[in-house]
Amino acid sequence: MVFFDLAERRYSVRAYKPDAVEDEKLQQVLEAGVLAPTACNLQPFRLVVARTREHLDALKKVYRAPFFTQAPVIIGIYADLSTAWVRRDGKSYADVDAAIVMDHIILAATELGLGTCWIGAFDAQAARDFAGLGAGWEPVAFTPLGYPASVRPEKRRKPLDDLVTYL
Repeated sequence: MVFFDLAERRYSVRAYKPDAVEDEKLQQVLEAGVLAPTACNLQPFRLVVARTREHLDALKKVYRAPFFTQAPVIIGIYADLSTAWVRRDGKSYADVDAAIVMDHIILAATELGLGTCWIGAFDAQAARDFAGLGAGWEPVAFTPLGYPASVRPEKRRKPLDDLVTYL
């Protein structure tokens, strides 16, 4: 698949079929995340993978929208604040690294015919409690993972001229 076709096909899926995600496809999606670049290659993240049915009540506390737990798998990414690269002015790249990893996961899922939806409006404390990783691990994003039960809507984007400044 050509990257630009892949980028066009990706959309936020908010309806999932009950079909299980094959272990091989899940493994490929996770491996794509591990291949993502991180600042100084420190890889300050942990992926938490949950089979939805086994953790339904806890996941509903993390994010309450029904489509979230409709998918058979949930992936969360947590950043290790203690090991992430920090710029001289104090800016931690933990969130940036986690976002790049999640984007690789989402694009790989799309390539494999799976749907995802970037979730940032979750309950952070419920997410910490769910993963049980301990202090220093910050939940950054979640995505449901499964086969879409919806059709990709038309993408609406601002014009390039509104988003790019040439100097």
